[in-house]
Amino acid sequence: MLLIHCPYCEEDRSELEFRWAGEAHVVRPENIAAISDEEFAKFFFLRNNEKGLTYERWRHIHGCGRFFNAARDTVSDRFLMTYKAGLPKQPVPVAEKFAAIAEEKSVETWEQTEGDAR
Repeated sequence: MLLIHCPYCEEDRSELEFRWAGEAHVVRPENIAAISDEEFAKFFFLRNNEKGLTYERWRHIHGCGRFFNAARDTVSDRFLMTYKAGLPKQPVPVAEKFAAIAEEKSVETWEQTEGDAR
């Protein structure tokens, strides 16, 4: 089970209390009625979905009910940090980056060892 830190409740809570709400920091066009259908489709449907560090919106559904942003490593599924909605994109602390890299390497080492044993 994952524990996710809610920046409003200031507690680590079970992942079952939260819902993913898409990519964070998506900029809405200023005049959405004036953009082309292609530009609208790109804004509305297309997201980065990158491997590694990603910034996402989450909602504390079974808690305070508020939206917040999270920096998460999609490889290890590890939350590196969370911060309140409306704040600009926050840099991930260096210590968290190194911890995520170390965790990823230990998973790769385990997979290689298990693969050799089979």
